[in-house]
Amino acid sequence: MTQPLPSPADSAVAFERVRARIKAATSAWAAGMSLAEIRASFEDFLGAGEGAPQVTRTPHALAGLPACAFDAAEAEAGRTLLYCHGGGFQIGSVRSHAGLMARLAAVSGMRVLGFDYRLAPEHRFPAAPDDAFAVYRALVEAGDIPLALVGDSAGGALALGTAIRARDAGLPLPKALVLLSPWLDLTMSGESYSALVEQDIFSRPEQLKAMARTYLGRDHAPADPAASPVLGDLAGLPPILVHAGGADITLDDSHLIARNAAAQGGRVNVEVFEGMCHHFQVFEELPEAALSLARIGAFLRAL
Repeated sequence: MTQPLPSPADSAVAFERVRARIKAATSAWAAGMSLAEIRASFEDFLGAGEGAPQVTRTPHALAGLPACAFDAAEAEAGRTLLYCHGGGFQIGSVRSHAGLMARLAAVSGMRVLGFDYRLAPEHRFPAAPDDAFAVYRALVEAGDIPLALVGDSAGGALALGTAIRARDAGLPLPKALVLLSPWLDLTMSGESYSALVEQDIFSRPEQLKAMARTYLGRDHAPADPAASPVLGDLAGLPPILVHAGGADITLDDSHLIARNAAAQGGRVNVEVFEGMCHHFQVFEELPEAALSLARIGAFLRAL
């Protein structure tokens, strides 16, 4: 279903502020920055928000990877969310998504665990999904089965793929998956990739196609279900909540998982936020981001 906008006036002002921030950042990225510089800029760009001050942050390691725990003041032991960050499999980190993970911890009243998986092109597919699954397995073996797997954009594919691999390996599954503007189909076959190109202020089809090529290299096809998990076996997975923007070029991926999972007996609830761009929840100043996270928090607290 489509969620109504909060206050049109407040939303418009905040959205224009976000649009200006995005334009400034992406213009700098396109002006000849190296990948290392883009990664650092992306961290600064998204990591500028304070997140939730009442949440404590504890760096540590998971499966040998850098990680960080975000704990709400009232977090209960055994109620952990494992978060897979987005960034097209080439950029993004715990630092870039720290504000979002802190806000998610606050609204859910839980611990959120984020981790830095290996990025392309230094580490091509299947490095990222292997890392995500290794982290999940390590938590299960430690007796801390994640209550839910959460991911935004490319992280949505990692979260979904991890649940599929856990099912196939006979590991305990989370009670739910929460996907934010998930990029699940690297073939990019949905109409939204062309129909919404003029509306999405954050992502461009050519950008995502280039990221997919860099991530997969020459040895893997975008239609491989291991890379595009929405095209694989979705039977036996826990309920899935998807929040996407109505002006998000990856929007059709959200509808595709709903159709494919339903055809295999699964349960997917897709909520579309009118006028919002790709993974809009990372922009703390947007009223729609607060509304989305509040609804996600309520969903998680009810598990």
